[in-house]
Parts: sequence; C-alpha cells; structure tokens
Amino acid sequence: MEGGMALARFPAEPLWRSCNFVMAAFFALAAYVQINDPDAELWMVIYMIPAILTLLVGLNPLITGNYIWKSLTMLHLFLCALGAVNLGFYLFLHTERNILHEEEGRELFGLGIIIVWLSLCHISTKNPVGRRVQLVVAIVISLCPFITWVYIYVNKEMRSTWPTHCKTAI
Repeated sequence: MEGGMALARFPAEPLWRSCNFVMAAFFALAAYVQINDPDAELWMVIYMIPAILTLLVGLNPLITGNYIWKSLTMLHLFLCALGAVNLGFYLFLHTERNILHEEEGRELFGLGIIIVWLSLCHISTKNPVGRRVQLVVAIVISLCPFITWVYIYVNKEMRSTWPTHCKTAI
C-alpha cells in the first residue's frame, strides 16, 4: 500500500518520459553492440527503430496518437513478432543448452523486449502519461534489460561459450 502511495505522489508524466528515455538509451546501446555481429546491419536497424520511436515518446508522450508514429510502430511490432515466431521455432527444434547461450535465444530475447516496450507505448495512446499499473510495468521493464545486462556481464561463466563477437562488443 505504501509503495502505491509513494508512486501516486510522483507526477506520472515525468516518470513515463524518464522510462522512455531509459529504453531509448537501451535500444541505442543494443544497436551499438551489434557492430561486430555477423548480421550487424539487420540488428542495428531492428534496435534503432524502437530507439527513435521511444525517444520521440520521451520527448512528447502525445506522439503516440500520431498516425505516422502509430503506423511505424505497428509495422515494426508486426515484423518483430514474425521474427520472434521464426526464432522461437528454430530454438524449439535446435536448442541444446540454455537459451541465452544460443545466438538465436539472445536475439529472441531482444525482440521480446522490443515487442513488450513498443506495445506498452502503443497502448499509452489513450492515456499518454500512463495509468498507474502501466507506469509501474514501465518502470520495471525499463530496469530489467540493464539488470540482465549487468548480470550477464558479471557472470563470466555464462559468457565463456559465446562466440567472440558477443564477448567483445563492450
């Protein structure tokens, strides 16, 4: 109860904008670390599109009602969902170890983050600063990729079987 009361005291719009700035930074960083990936061009574009769309939401939450923003978001969500289904089937048929040890597993995880975040932004059209539950979800989601990244960075054993291009990005 007290946590909800604390959230109620904070203005929703600055929190929503901050979450979008954090996620825009995450997507931009995710695009950057693709630089030495064998299919870097594809993945840099996949991450830069949500970086830009999310940055625009951070700058102006009302942009989610714009026809061009909504159309680009829906197109990217559709393509990411197709990619996720494709990677999911591939992993189902070929995975032999932890999903994060597989290149396709990490790619699927990235697509999942994009899908969840852009969907959250897309549903914010009706209420650009977000409902309380939506705002709590946004805060948690915006922190999760960074926490996961730190965990993977610290866990050297997890990275030991990764290909060289995954070990040298940052």
